[in-house]
Amino acid sequence: MTTVNKIDSSSKIQKQTVNALTSLRERIPLTAKASAADIQDVICFMHLRWNFVYQRPQHLLIRASRQWRIWYIEEPVWHDTLHLDVRTVADNIRVVVPHLPHGIDPETAIRLQRQLVSQLIEQQNISDYVSWYYTPMAMQFTDHLRPKVVVYDCMDELSAFKGASPQLLYEEKRLLNLADVVFTGGYSLYEAKLSRHENVFAFPSCIDYEHFESARQPLPDPEDQRHLTGPRIGYSGVIDERLDLDLLRDLAQRLPDWQFVMLGPVVKIDPATLPQGPNVHYLGMKSYHELPAYFSNWNAALMPFAINEATRYISPTKTPEYLAAGLPVVSTPIRDVKRTYGGWDQVLIADSASTIEKSLGQMIRYAATSDRTALDTFLREQSWERTWQQMQKLLIGQLSYAAVK
Repeated sequence: MTTVNKIDSSSKIQKQTVNALTSLRERIPLTAKASAADIQDVICFMHLRWNFVYQRPQHLLIRASRQWRIWYIEEPVWHDTLHLDVRTVADNIRVVVPHLPHGIDPETAIRLQRQLVSQLIEQQNISDYVSWYYTPMAMQFTDHLRPKVVVYDCMDELSAFKGASPQLLYEEKRLLNLADVVFTGGYSLYEAKLSRHENVFAFPSCIDYEHFESARQPLPDPEDQRHLTGPRIGYSGVIDERLDLDLLRDLAQRLPDWQFVMLGPVVKIDPATLPQGPNVHYLGMKSYHELPAYFSNWNAALMPFAINEATRYISPTKTPEYLAAGLPVVSTPIRDVKRTYGGWDQVLIADSASTIEKSLGQMIRYAATSDRTALDTFLREQSWERTWQQMQKLLIGQLSYAAVK
């Protein structure tokens, strides 16, 4: 096996994070050390709705909410009147949706969002806070804020996605100049941002191991896939321009006895372009809590990503989730998947439908009998809890460092 070498290629970057934490502590006088109590709120600027696919922001912010109030500001919606809709979605977490009047021009929309953010801060008595950005586009209406720490959690290379604003790269440059610390959602993203900021740290896709490990036990088969006979291979996630639809179509035709189960919302592409067939099934978006039951009744998991600019920097969260569920994984050669997981017996990296057709059955049989002990140990170490603890230490370190600069 080449597992050790594969892990080492990414663990070098992980060690840099640990070393940075140590170095930061050593540079700060004991009298200047800050604590979590010096922060009361986190204002998060987001391009995705809270009730969309449950992923990185939810995992991290729910953990942050144990100590701080979270204000999750979504992109605006159009309405008859100008106002903020604020709703509580969990303890200490509030989702904030700006409502803007119909018919306004882009400049007015930015001005009104700036006004609404300032209004929120004043009305909620927000003073000692972190500005946490997932979208650089929020810089257009937040560059007047004075947070104690600015975080850019770059979970995707948004400029490469379909429909990205031509303004995005400019706003990201401004955000990188403002940010105190930059987190990245994968190793490839880390390498892309490393030369652009002095405090960049890689925190790739993590896992709630126990949640998905439950799928290794027999769970009731969900009703909408219960009727599917024969072996099943599934995908769970957003169905968008990042998927190789031609590959999926070819696979379904080559493997007519296999049932292809696709979970997730269809976004930014025409549903009419999706591969169709008697063995291809689109079951829609499922809640995070429902996923183990689906995974428990699959034989393998599929990550049919296209190899293009939109996928160049992705680090799919589903990789460790599938593996924790006990599923062998078939993936196209996404760089972060290949470098982190490509050495394990339970992962098949393939660049064509013909390769998958020839190797799928053999890989599943081999994975079923191989020792998972080392893999499970590795997966347990990739926890969201551990990631949040490291992120929080870096945040507090930056807060302390800012006090003595």
